[in-house]
Amino acid sequence: MASLGADGGLDCPALLGYCSANIEGFPLSPSDFSLSKFGHGQSNPTFLMEVRAGALIKLYVLRKKPPGKLLESAHAVEREFQVLQALCSHTLVPVPKVFCLCADSSVIGTPFYIMEYLEGRIYIDPSLPDLAPHRRSAIYHATAKALASLHSVDVDRIGLGKYGRRDNYCKRQVERWAKQYIASTGEGKSNRNPRMIELVDWLRNHIPLEDSSTATSGIVHGDYRIDNLVFHPTEDRVIGILDWELSTLGNQMCDVAYSCLHYIVDARLDKVGQDEGFEATGIPEGIPSLAEYLADYCSAAGKPWPAADWKFYVAFSLFRGASIYTGVHSRWIMGNASGGEHAQHAGIKADVLIDTAWSFIGRKSVLPEHSSSGAAVQGRIEELGNEVESQDLSHEMRKFVPSKKVQEFRIRLIKFMEDHVYPMENEFYKLAQSTMRWTVHPEEENLKELAKKEGLWNLWIPFDSAARARELLLDGRNQFPSHKECTNFLGAGLSNLEYGYLCDVMGRSIWAPQLFNCGAPDTGNMEVLLRYGNKEQLQEWLIPLLEGKIRSGFAMTEPQVASSDATNIECSIKRQGDSYIINGKKWWTSGAMDPRCRLLIVMGKTDFTAPKHKQQSMILVDIQTPGICIQRPLTVFGFDDAPHGHAEISFDNVCVPAKNILLGEGRGFEIAQGRLGPGRLHHCMRLVGAAERGMQIMVQRALQRRTFGKLIAEHGSFQSDIAKCRIELERTRLLVLAAAEELDRLGNKKARGTIAMAKVAAPNMALQVLDLAMQVHGAAGLSSDTVLSHLWATARTLRIADGPDEVHLGTIARLELQRAKL
Repeated sequence: MASLGADGGLDCPALLGYCSANIEGFPLSPSDFSLSKFGHGQSNPTFLMEVRAGALIKLYVLRKKPPGKLLESAHAVEREFQVLQALCSHTLVPVPKVFCLCADSSVIGTPFYIMEYLEGRIYIDPSLPDLAPHRRSAIYHATAKALASLHSVDVDRIGLGKYGRRDNYCKRQVERWAKQYIASTGEGKSNRNPRMIELVDWLRNHIPLEDSSTATSGIVHGDYRIDNLVFHPTEDRVIGILDWELSTLGNQMCDVAYSCLHYIVDARLDKVGQDEGFEATGIPEGIPSLAEYLADYCSAAGKPWPAADWKFYVAFSLFRGASIYTGVHSRWIMGNASGGEHAQHAGIKADVLIDTAWSFIGRKSVLPEHSSSGAAVQGRIEELGNEVESQDLSHEMRKFVPSKKVQEFRIRLIKFMEDHVYPMENEFYKLAQSTMRWTVHPEEENLKELAKKEGLWNLWIPFDSAARARELLLDGRNQFPSHKECTNFLGAGLSNLEYGYLCDVMGRSIWAPQLFNCGAPDTGNMEVLLRYGNKEQLQEWLIPLLEGKIRSGFAMTEPQVASSDATNIECSIKRQGDSYIINGKKWWTSGAMDPRCRLLIVMGKTDFTAPKHKQQSMILVDIQTPGICIQRPLTVFGFDDAPHGHAEISFDNVCVPAKNILLGEGRGFEIAQGRLGPGRLHHCMRLVGAAERGMQIMVQRALQRRTFGKLIAEHGSFQSDIAKCRIELERTRLLVLAAAEELDRLGNKKARGTIAMAKVAAPNMALQVLDLAMQVHGAAGLSSDTVLSHLWATARTLRIADGPDEVHLGTIARLELQRAKL
């Protein structure tokens, strides 16, 4: 870690008192508290706080404004706290957890905030001299990946939509840093560099076109470089992005260019006067070339590389760095710089950056002609310079090429299915058809534990929800000794598009999804809890669901009314003191027959007189609550899906604590709409897999079975039919992936049209493929000797259970007509 010094003259008793009152478990005794200052960093002073609670030692980090007169809008620790709080609560972006913000300067002299201390590695030198070449490569890959994850955040969804203006970012930034440079040097002072003033003019004349709707608009870190990253103690991955003082909303390519500066110039303050970057000194073995690093980022972020404006972005980054160093030098002159003796030389470094900017502007090529990347990578970079929204088919198809990470997961899943799931299918079916069918086969639990160990568990968890689940597991039970185990337990932080490639594999067996804790309705119910549950609800119900210790059911459909229109539901949820009383009847509550089912999410009406879409509420109900009666299991074309099952349930004066209500009364439709996105698209993904399994079984049969003197595969009619099936399967697969990609990029509401198309297309395609597969198998295809009839029954059910085709077709038609009216 960075070097530590004295406590900086802070009022430790006052600080201890504040922390004890605002951070749970913080000690009161001064003897259990120590404070020391980090030596690294030039902007906001940062301190390590060590506290003792019995035998335990906890570490915290304090970050504060510098003392004295400060430049306008600089050192805003309040904004740092805001962005860290939003990111750690709602995304998987690796950032430290924040505990409290103190805006009262009377405590220690300036505002400050407290965050967690991340135990890990910080690399000051971007050449990574102490690492082996393969470790250097991994560190740079992780650096690009972490930046891409930050740039993929939907700021509106996490409450940062007003964190800054998104339009004209570069124009405003040029003016801001020019103003700061002028303020730092002072009118007529000898340390003002005339070439800096000329650089401002050049930048003003070369600002790229930008607005808030461009692909490069979003959250900007503002100081993204390798020494502001914390890496895992033993693994080559980023666990924390630090120093958010300059973060805002705007053009994210400024972050990308800034993270590349060490290729062009050695911008470290302790290397005064040494302006040679990797391009001049040679790229250390293992570190990717600039072109390779850019390709790594662009591939992970799904953003184009702006070749035409790259000179601006690099020159702007150097210009801004020069302005920052000038400010550091100015604070050293005023006596309030936090960087010690290095701050004295910051003015010299600023001049080096200004000269480097002009040198870069004068280049013929924005990438070095002697780049070691080779023609292939150079060509890939040029490809990434194309417009993201281009209608070029080859570019659109690139969206659906799975990443290396997803391909690796897919290979592991396929192997798991072949080694463990398919061989056990007959055993599972035997138990499900016996008198003991409502019990769980012991091998199911064994395979679940194996899936956990292999990191194939909870892969469905959306990228933006896993962070909240991780926090719950670590803080709530603290039973996973390593971060790696916790990450495996909570999936890989996949997008909906990425998960689509894996869900397809799981859909090839009726039994597979729940073995990976990726089965319905549990995934949808866990998604509801992740999105809308409070901390108490999450601790009580989400954790055991994530662990796979219990299962759940979703109770909405009712036998008395047409439930395709959920405003029809009649089940009542009436407030009575500190409880709600539930009365009504539900059916097709999938999962309720399972002996492991403990939780029901029940949708009913809390106010029959409210506006139509404000009458409904959702509440969490323990299935063992008195008054709940499971009337009977229901069958689907003769399948009762034991031991999972679909139940008809009556609720007779069922008393549930009021704290179990989700979000509040009248929020049921809001929750339902949130649940109708990813969870429902999973069915489409699995249906693609079911059809793929049908194709495999059908082809094997056709290559082995003879009719009328030749193999079925040799009949012209079969060849025509199977070709048509393959066309429909691949067409539907692309539609489902397109719906997932839109869901990731645009959100549930804007993607609803494509999702509706997928919901109509997927079951109909699966039925077509499976019907032909059953036909090829003859009578055997209709029996339970193959999985085909069960897969077919499931596909046919989803044309109703996943919303009737007519409802989805109505959605598609309305959107099409609306577009025509624009």
